[in-house]
Amino acid sequence: MEPTNLTIPLLVGAAVIDSINPCAFGVLIFLLAYLYKAFGSKKHVLLHGLTYIAAVFVTYLVAGLILLPVIQQLGSFTAGAYIAIAILLIFFGILEIKDFFFYGKGPSLSILPSASKRIEMYTKRITGKLSTSFLLGVFVAIVELPCTGAVYLGVLTLISLAGVTVNNLLLLVIYNLLFVLPLIVILFVFEGASHGEKLEEWRKKYRRHMRLLIGIVLLLIGWWMIAFVL
Repeated sequence: MEPTNLTIPLLVGAAVIDSINPCAFGVLIFLLAYLYKAFGSKKHVLLHGLTYIAAVFVTYLVAGLILLPVIQQLGSFTAGAYIAIAILLIFFGILEIKDFFFYGKGPSLSILPSASKRIEMYTKRITGKLSTSFLLGVFVAIVELPCTGAVYLGVLTLISLAGVTVNNLLLLVIYNLLFVLPLIVILFVFEGASHGEKLEEWRKKYRRHMRLLIGIVLLLIGWWMIAFVL
């Protein structure tokens, strides 16, 4: 199967929409509220927040670089592997769109309850050392994958179909930068626990719409892959 041109608008659009994932927002808001309570200093909050976000970025990028050759190898054996991934993405997209109409009912792409409890526990163990915030970011990035990883899987598959080139790997870096960009914005506008409550209210108000957009992107990626392979 010949490589195809990578649809950059689709990739960038996927990154922008995936970046507003309510799972990623929720964890950061909780973390910042705790940091303000524990340290009270804007400087400490910024340092720990940036360290946490950097860890999320690095972990996602490394995960992508590990998974990309695996996906490419599967696709080299049979085009059916790409079809299977496309069908899986479409299924994930339907689940996300379902949550727009019936949020919290039935199966959903979300962080496991046990992982959520561990995130809360590990957050409260953050000390003055930046390493604790970095390790939390790594852990969160891993356990968030059931919630945030569907679009990323689609993007990695698109890159695999287009061919693993230096330019496409650069696009992968850009994708991950766009993914964490809203987290950086939240970090710099965050002004304490009361502001955190308002941000959390906003997240809960619009999380259904966020999932709807993510679901539409997953359907588009899935159908595009099927159309190309077939």
